[in-house]
Amino acid sequence: MSLLHLSSLADVSAAAWDALLPDDQPFLRHAFLLTLEESGSVRPESGWQPDHLIWREQGEIRAALPGYRKRNSWGEYVFDHAWADACQRAGIPYYPKWLGAIPFSPVTGARLLGDAASLIAQLPDYLHQHGLSSAHINFTTPHANGLLAQAEDWLPRLGIQYHWHNRGYRDFQDFLDTLMSRKRKQLRKEREQVASSGFAFEWYRGDQLREDQWDFVYTCYANTYAVRGQRPYLTRDFFSLLAERMPHSIRVCIASLQGQQAAMAFCLVDNNTLYGRYWGCLAEFDRLHFETCFYQGMDFAIAEGLQRFDAGAQGEHKLVRGFEPQLTHSWHYLSHPGLRDAVDDFLQQERAGMRAWAVEARESLPYRRGD
Repeated sequence: MSLLHLSSLADVSAAAWDALLPDDQPFLRHAFLLTLEESGSVRPESGWQPDHLIWREQGEIRAALPGYRKRNSWGEYVFDHAWADACQRAGIPYYPKWLGAIPFSPVTGARLLGDAASLIAQLPDYLHQHGLSSAHINFTTPHANGLLAQAEDWLPRLGIQYHWHNRGYRDFQDFLDTLMSRKRKQLRKEREQVASSGFAFEWYRGDQLREDQWDFVYTCYANTYAVRGQRPYLTRDFFSLLAERMPHSIRVCIASLQGQQAAMAFCLVDNNTLYGRYWGCLAEFDRLHFETCFYQGMDFAIAEGLQRFDAGAQGEHKLVRGFEPQLTHSWHYLSHPGLRDAVDDFLQQERAGMRAWAVEARESLPYRRGD
């Protein structure tokens, strides 16, 4: 029995890795994670050093945990910058740390693959042996939450996102009929405003886009970072490589105005859920973001019979459009006892606030009361 770490997912076969996956969510597939590495989107120079953990017994992989050694906290969507700043002021090294997560993807899903209890038990020793201050596992499922709650010294953290649920709607109008009159008029007006401007929308699978269209997708994606003075996390190669390896998991909505491409929303899909990942436009148009990122995705989910639309992290503006508050979970193991105690106190207060907000936020939902 042994705990091994891999500096690249290329060191394990796709068949062995994917055999551990409990469902068809695309983010954990060998092809997705390897594409992040081989496209240069995750690399040590950017603070993301692949460090995947596997538990092997009798020559076979029994458990795995995708992970990375981190020298910053960018791209994680569970924000611990304040913890790192406090450590710096106190002279306590916070980086490098170890992160179990899907890079740049705040999507709840399986993290502890296979029979992972033994792997979790070995993590504290692994941190000590490799000079890592802490371990963090983000956006965990109930299965992982149960295992980590039983493990010693792991601290739970709550976050909140907003997801739209398809309750068997026949079409978008069927959804609108469940809303209060004033909210129904607001959503209809937003859609009519974009339609009257002349925008047309078309959905594509990954294998239906030409390379020049992928150029457009990347330009839009990169522009969302450029307007904030930031560099994009993903490289141009990521999109083409993923389209080759997982074309049927990709959906892209392209908005055109008078025959010219103007905006896009890049999504992934599984049997139950549409995951809105990246958005971008070449110029600002009123209400185009809402149409491209939300309403088009809701239309798609209804047409395809998908149960849920996860349109990404944060965004209280989603509430009035029918996206419901959803608590997310992460877990944190901090080796320094003083830091662990301070963070534990903070997280207890934060969890109470998150639970209260999840209840309060439901008051902003547009649905008719009693529905």
